[in-house]
This record gives sequence, C-alpha cells and structure tokens, in this order.
Amino acid sequence: MAKNLFFIGLILAASGLLSPPLALAAGLVYGLSFVHPFHLDARRLARFLLQVSVVGLGFGMNLSQVLRVGASGFLYTAGSISFALLLGWLLGRLLRVEKTASFLISAGTAICGGSAIAALAPILNADDEAMAVSLGTVFVLNSVALLIFPVIGAALHLSQTQFGLWAALAIHDTSSVVGAAAKYGALALAVGTTVKLARALWIVPVSVATATVRKSGAQIQWPWFILFFCLAAVANSSLPALHTVYLQLNHLGVLGLTVTLFLIGTGISRQTLREVGVRPMVQGVLLWVVVGVGSLVLIRAGWIHL
Repeated sequence: MAKNLFFIGLILAASGLLSPPLALAAGLVYGLSFVHPFHLDARRLARFLLQVSVVGLGFGMNLSQVLRVGASGFLYTAGSISFALLLGWLLGRLLRVEKTASFLISAGTAICGGSAIAALAPILNADDEAMAVSLGTVFVLNSVALLIFPVIGAALHLSQTQFGLWAALAIHDTSSVVGAAAKYGALALAVGTTVKLARALWIVPVSVATATVRKSGAQIQWPWFILFFCLAAVANSSLPALHTVYLQLNHLGVLGLTVTLFLIGTGISRQTLREVGVRPMVQGVLLWVVVGVGSLVLIRAGWIHL
C-alpha cells in the first residue's frame, strides 16, 4: 500500500493537479504515516530535480532583472550569512550541541539548507548522526516556512518584491523559497529565486574557508546549476523567437519543483523527528527565528530593499 500511495502522489504532483504547497503537505502526511520504501532514492531524486527545476525556472526570467536583483542582493546575503554563522556558533555553544552538527545547522540556515550541508559534510568528515540531525532540522523548518511564510506575508501586506527578498534571506532551501514565492506571486518568484541563488553561491567561499581551516582535502561541490540558471535567463532575454519553447521549459520547471516538494515532504518521518533531538532543534529554531524576524523588520523599515 505504501508503494502505491507514493507513486499516486508522485503522479499527481507531476501532472500539476497538486499545487506546490499541496504537494508538500501530501508528502508530509505520507512521510509521517508510512515507512518510506524508497527513502534514499527519493532524496537523491529530489536533489537532482531541484537543480533541473531551477534551470527551468530560469527560462522565465529576464537577464537584466537577474543581474540587477543579484547585484543588489549580494551585500544583503553576505551580511546575513556572516551574522547567521556567528549566531549559530554562539547558540551551539550555549546549548552544547555537538560541534559538527552545530556548524552544519548554522551553515544550512545561513546559506541554502540541504545543499550547503551536503557540500560541507565531507569537508568536516561528518558522520551519519551529524548529517541526520542537521538535515532533519533543516527539512522540518523548511516545511514549516513553506506553509507559514505566504500567510505572514499576506497578513503584513508585504509587496511581492519585499516578500521575495524576505523568503530568499530567511528560508533555508531553494525549493522552499521558490515554492513560497511562487504561491505569493510572479514578481516574488523572480526576486526570491534570483536572490536565493546569489545566496547559494556562498557555498563556494564558505567551503573553501572551511577546508582551509580544517586542512581538509575533500572535493568541494560546486553549484553548477546556478550557471545554467543564468544561461537560461540569457537565452530568454536574447532569443525571443523561442519564447514558446521557453514557456514550456518554464512550465516543466514548475512541475519539477512540485514533485521535488512532494519528495521532500515524504522524507520527513517520525524517525527523522526523533533523530533530530531537542537541543539541535532548539538551536535551529532560535537561529531561524532571529534571522527571519530580523530580516523582516529590516525589509519593512526599508533598510533592506531592491
């Protein structure tokens, strides 16, 4: 029964019959109700689909908009990442969270969730427990963010630009940023995706710095999908004759994102919640709340803007 329900959910998400938020909700219900028969395969597929989907979404972006938003968001992402890493380190010390897990949670919050954790884990020689704790914390908070951010944004009457910027600075994973922003509006999606990808680029310097400090020879995972996202935006801006093709590719990107969110939801199980434990989850929640509330206050005050 579990296998049949999994494939039914997968088909519904891929067909577009489920919106991204509903796909995530369906995945969460599945993950908390059944033992996932394809847990590892689903995680690998979700990671691949996310990257391909982001490239597909690039075909709906305008190059000048990507460059403008990316340049404006660079300083904001640099400041927020530095602040989050420092605060995460302090909270980890105060709560006595294991050092590797604490750093992975901080980096996942500061940069781009599971992608940052996956890139830094081999450099830190992280064991399975540290990986499970950090990924579990980030995935749970991602799911919460995807559901509550659009509600909060609407309640506070945030403009689409404000919401896209807030989502990009305060939500962990690219998939959840895109999902929340897509629900809020087209402009929010454009701003959120572009600033988030600028934030994701920080995987590289943080990985290099971590490897240098730890004297690790582990290979750094470069986020190549960001380059293809930019190339897709270039194509959309410079070759308008293929506009119909770009629309189809962009639509496929949205469907791929929907499937990704369903797969992410199925990965949140009762075992995942147990493995996370209290202290790492408290660290993750406190760090996320401070970053989320702080960035929201600065955006509404006009200190952070595009």
